[in-house]
Amino acid sequence: MRRLVTLAALALAGVAPAALAAPESQSLDTGWQARIAPDDGAAKAHPREAQWFGVPVPGTVQQALVEQHRVPDPFIGTNEGAIQWAGLAGWDMRRTLNVTPAMLAHGHLDLVFDGIDTFATVSVNGHDVLTADNAHRTWRVPVRALLHAGANEILVRFASPIRALQPMVLKQAHPLPAEYDSAFGDEPKGVQTSAYIRKPKYQYGWDWGPRIVNIGLWHGVRLEGWDGARIGAMDVQQDAVGSAQARLTARLAVEADATAPLTVELAVTAPDGTALPPVTRSVSVDPGSNTITVPLTIAAPQRWWPVGMGAQPLYQVSARIIDGAGQGQAAQRTVGLRTVELIRGNGAFGFKINGVPVFAKGANLIPFDSFPSRVTAATMEHMLADAKAANMNMIRVWGGGTYLDDAFYAAADRMGLMIWQDFMFGGAVPPPDPAYRASVAAEADDQLTRLGSHPSIVVWTGGNEVLSGWANWSDRKDFKKAVGPDEQERIATAMTVLFDRVLRDAVAAHSPQTPYWPGSPSTDYEGPVDTDAAGDRHFWDVWSGSKPVENYLDSCPRFMSEYGFQAMPVMATIAGFAGPNVSDPQSAVMKAHQKFLAGEGNSRLQFYLDARLRAPQGSGPARLADFDYLTQVNQMQAIDMAARHHRACAPVTMGSLYWQLNDVWPAISWSSIDYAGRWKLLHYAARRFFAPQTVVAEHKGAATRVALVSDAQTPLAAHWRLTGRAMDGTTLGTAQGDVQLAANGVTQAAEVPDATVFGSAAPGAAYAVAELLVAGQPVARQIVERAVPKAMAYPDPGLSLAWHGRQVTVSARNLARAVMLDFGTLDAAADDNGFDLLPGESRTLTITGPAPVAALRRALVLRTLAGSH
Repeated sequence: MRRLVTLAALALAGVAPAALAAPESQSLDTGWQARIAPDDGAAKAHPREAQWFGVPVPGTVQQALVEQHRVPDPFIGTNEGAIQWAGLAGWDMRRTLNVTPAMLAHGHLDLVFDGIDTFATVSVNGHDVLTADNAHRTWRVPVRALLHAGANEILVRFASPIRALQPMVLKQAHPLPAEYDSAFGDEPKGVQTSAYIRKPKYQYGWDWGPRIVNIGLWHGVRLEGWDGARIGAMDVQQDAVGSAQARLTARLAVEADATAPLTVELAVTAPDGTALPPVTRSVSVDPGSNTITVPLTIAAPQRWWPVGMGAQPLYQVSARIIDGAGQGQAAQRTVGLRTVELIRGNGAFGFKINGVPVFAKGANLIPFDSFPSRVTAATMEHMLADAKAANMNMIRVWGGGTYLDDAFYAAADRMGLMIWQDFMFGGAVPPPDPAYRASVAAEADDQLTRLGSHPSIVVWTGGNEVLSGWANWSDRKDFKKAVGPDEQERIATAMTVLFDRVLRDAVAAHSPQTPYWPGSPSTDYEGPVDTDAAGDRHFWDVWSGSKPVENYLDSCPRFMSEYGFQAMPVMATIAGFAGPNVSDPQSAVMKAHQKFLAGEGNSRLQFYLDARLRAPQGSGPARLADFDYLTQVNQMQAIDMAARHHRACAPVTMGSLYWQLNDVWPAISWSSIDYAGRWKLLHYAARRFFAPQTVVAEHKGAATRVALVSDAQTPLAAHWRLTGRAMDGTTLGTAQGDVQLAANGVTQAAEVPDATVFGSAAPGAAYAVAELLVAGQPVARQIVERAVPKAMAYPDPGLSLAWHGRQVTVSARNLARAVMLDFGTLDAAADDNGFDLLPGESRTLTITGPAPVAALRRALVLRTLAGSH
C-alpha cells in the first residue's frame, strides 16, 4: 500500500543549515517505460500495450504509439480514429532512478517535472508524493527522505482526462459550454469535459486540428540537489526606460532552509559584451520562501524596437547569491529595454513601443504540432523567420494551445517580433470554483516567472473568446437561460475574478512593464465586446458567415485580432497525407483533413469559388490541383483586401492579425504556411500587403480611393499613379500625383472617378494598376477590378518560360493574374508566387528544393486566373 508523504514533512526531514553550493541537476529524460494500467479495461483490448514499452520524455504515450507503429499515423489518411482509445485509457509510466552517495549528500533533493499532462499521481519507492492536475505548470517535490543510494523507482500513474471527469460532468443538468464536440462518440454531443481541466484545449479537436487527447510527461524531468538556499525564480522588471537611463528591479525568489546572511550580486552585460559595474546587496533570508529585490540603473540604455522600427539590443542580467564562504548559486535573464503602452481612449486599442505608435501586422499562431515535444527550436525559429520575411511584426500566441518553449520567445526577441501572448483559455466557460482559480494562479506564476522578462511579449491576454462567447454566442445564451439568474451570476462573477483579478494581478506582480488585456476580443470591461467601436475584434462574417469578401471593406475596426479565409495546402503536402492520386475534394480522406463544419468545409471552399472565381479545369488529380490553386487565390485575395483596408484605416485601426499563420497537422485550413512548412499563396501576398510602404486602392461605387501607407518613421517623398487599361493593354486613362508620405501613417492620395481611368469600358473589360514609387522606383502595386474575377474577360496571358539553372524567367504577352508556379507533388518552391504580370512583363524566380532541374522543368505548370498553361 502506498502512503502519502506530505511536502512539509519531506521538506523538513533530515535537513540542516548548510553552506551554499552550486545546485546539481540530473536529467531524468531517458529510460522511461509505459503500459496500460493493469486495472484498465483497455488492457484486454490492447494486450501488447499492457506490457511495458519505451516512451519518449519529453513526449506522450500517443507519440510513442505512433513512432513505434503501434497505431497508424493519425496524420495520414483517415487514421485519426485509430488512436482515440489511448486517450480513454489509464497509463502507468516508470523509470529507475540511480542515486549516488554524492547526490544524497545534498541537504535537499527535489524531483522536478516541467510538464505533466495531466491527471497523474507520482510515487517514489512506493510513496505517493504528488498529485498533478494542470498540464501548464511546473511541479517540484522534495524527495530526499525517500531516496537511497542505488536504484530507486519513480512511478507515474495517469488517469484518462475524459474518463476521470465524465462521471461528474454527466451528472450535471447543464454542463459548462466548451469547444468542439467529439466526432468519435467518446463524449455525448454538448457534454464536454474539456472545460473542467487545465490542459491544452486543442487536443480535444478544433476546426483546424485532430482530436488527440495526449497523456504523458510532455516536458523534461530532473532531480535537483541543493544546499542552504537556492534561487527558485528570477524576473527583471523595467520600472522606467528613457533615453538617459533605464531603472530596473531584479526580483529573486530564494528558498532557504535556515536564517542566514547572504550577499546578492547582480552583473549586467551590455549588448556589445561590455560588463557594466556589478551591484551587490547584503540580505538576510529566513527559512522557506523569500523575495529579494535589487534595483539596477543602466545609463544611456540601448532600447529594443520591433522589427522595422530599430534594432533589438539585448542585455544579460546575471544574479548570484553568495554565503560567507564565497560559495553560491546563479540565475540569468536576457532582457530588452523598452516601454509598452496600450493606446486607449474613446474605444481605441493599439500599441506604443518606446512612445511610438506601431501598426501591428501579423497573424495568429496555433500549436505547431499535436505532439508538442516533436517541435524543435529550429522549427519555431524558422516559422518566426518566415513571418518576418512576410513583413510581419506581431504574432498572437492563441489561447487554446500551450505556452511555448523559451526558444520561441528568445528567437522573437532577436528578430524584433512582438508577441501577443494569450493565457491558455480557448473559448470554454471556466469552472467557478476557487480550487480551479488557485490552479490557474499557480500556472500564471510559473509562466510569468519563466517568460515575463522577454521584451518581445508586449501584451498578456486573459484568453481567447471566453468573454465574447459568454456575451454573444447562442449556446452560451441558451446556457444562461437554462441555469437561471443566480447560477449565471455566480459563473459570471467567477470569470470576472479570474480574468480581471487573478491573471491581471499575476502580470502586475511579475511583469508590470507589460500591459494586460482580459480577453480577446474584449474592451477591458468598458462596454460591449467584439464590435468595431472599441477594443479588439474577431470578424468572421466572411468565411464562417458566408458573407462576400467585400464585407471586409464595410468598416474600420479598432484592432482586428482575428479574421480568416481557408485554402487547400500545397499539393505536395496533400500527397503526403492523401497519396498522389487523390482527385476529389469531397473524398473521405480530404474531408477527414478538413475540420471546419465537421468535415463539410470543402463545400464552403466551393461556395466561394462559385461566387468569385472560375471553375477548376481538367479531370482527376489535375482538376484537384487546379481546385487547390483557385482556393489559394481566393484566400490570398480575400486577406489581401482585408489587410490593406485595415492599414488604410489607421490610426482608427491599429492592427491586423489574420487567422492563421501555421498548421498543427496536414490540413485544409486558414493557414498561410501549411504543416510541411510550405508557403501558400497567401504568405507570398502577405509580404506585399504588409510591406513597409504600400498602396491601397479600393473601388466602391463609381470611384477608386487611393491611400498610401508608410511605416517609415520619417516622411518620404513619393509618387502615385492609377492607370486604366483595356484587356488588350491599351491605356484608357491615368491619374497621378507627387505626395509626401506621412511618417508612420496613412496619406489619402485621391478618390478617382471611374471615367478618369476607365473611360466608357465595361467593368469586365478593363482593369487599373495602382502604383507607389519612392525615389523613382516602384515599391508597391495593386490591380484594381470593378467586377469579381469570374466576370473579368481575362485574355490568354501568352506566358513563356526560360530556364537558367535553378532560375526560371516567366514572361507574359498579356495580363496574367495570380501567376502560380506549381510543381505539383514535387517538393519545390519559388521565391515568389501568386504575382501579377502586366503585358510585356517578366519575372525571374529562383527555385529551391531537393529535386534536380530536369524534374523541376517536367513538373512545372503555370496557373493563372485565365487557366493553366
